Amino acid sequence: MTIAILGTGSYLPAEVVGNDEIGRTTGVTDEWIRRKTGIRERRRAAPGEATSDLAAQAGRRALAQAGIPAERLSYIIVATSTPDHPQPATASITQHLLGAHRAAAFDVNSVCSGFVYALSVAEHLLRPQGDAYALVVGGDIYSRILDYSDRKTATLFGDGAGAVVLGPARDRDGVLGTQLLTDGDHHELIRVPAGGSRLPASAATLDGGDHFFQMEGRGVREYVTRRLPEVIHQMLDGMGVDSDEIRHFVPHQANGAMLTDIWPSLGLDRAHLHLTVESQGNTGSGSIPVALDTVHRSGLLQRDDLVLLAGFGGGMSVGLALVRWSPVPVLRPLVEEVAAASVPTPVTV
Repeated sequence: MTIAILGTGSYLPAEVVGNDEIGRTTGVTDEWIRRKTGIRERRRAAPGEATSDLAAQAGRRALAQAGIPAERLSYIIVATSTPDHPQPATASITQHLLGAHRAAAFDVNSVCSGFVYALSVAEHLLRPQGDAYALVVGGDIYSRILDYSDRKTATLFGDGAGAVVLGPARDRDGVLGTQLLTDGDHHELIRVPAGGSRLPASAATLDGGDHFFQMEGRGVREYVTRRLPEVIHQMLDGMGVDSDEIRHFVPHQANGAMLTDIWPSLGLDRAHLHLTVESQGNTGSGSIPVALDTVHRSGLLQRDDLVLLAGFGGGMSVGLALVRWSPVPVLRPLVEEVAAASVPTPVTV
């Protein structure tokens, strides 16, 4: 049984936050942010919006495109590192919002690799079952955990969610393989120190800013620059796929300047590098599925195209998925939805 992507969807909150606003608290200019990150603007969730709300919106759009009612779902997997609560799982709230009462629902947290990890889990769960479907969502609201005086992090992140519906392939196209790895020796590079069992919330952790997202930017860049090309070549060699066969590369939208710099080292000379980070920022677990939906709804994916998805993030973790694209009807957002969640045109390299 081959499992395919039957529909894609995404949701970006209505509020647009430009670089000038970020610069007022971080002490940097619009020019500095664009040069260092490639980001012009990002979205911010409304005060009443939680990650499950974004996930449900993206999920509805993916289900509508796939033509699959929520009641048919066997699984809902939400990849997030900014859950609604420590418990229950954000996926259970997403299930409630969608009315998908037959679905087993659970979360995956591999930070910005989370969507590919969740996709791999769903594909393995569905493969032996036949006529079964899964909704895989990646979504984060990083605006709630950022220190807006820290230019290393506040300039990068936005809020958003993306989703795919997985189910039996209508032909032999679909998810050809996934590869996941974790280098836990480097777990300290990306972290939220407090709020867990090692450092429970207290007045001292609040005063110390230990609930904010923290990142060693230089170390992360060095890790990704070294590790991502290695893992891509290992996966393609193991599957017997020539790198020249890859037509589309949809990476985690971590930092546009970094991705542009490392692109030549990946050896994907005939592929398009798809970047949506300029208008969306880094949406964490949401960045790959939001970018995939953007590329798909822009009409850039054709039958039999090989699409490589690549996530990398805290842990440190890397997740890859190779998909042979099968035809999916491109249903653009309804007119009344565009203002709240516009789909920007991706930049391809």
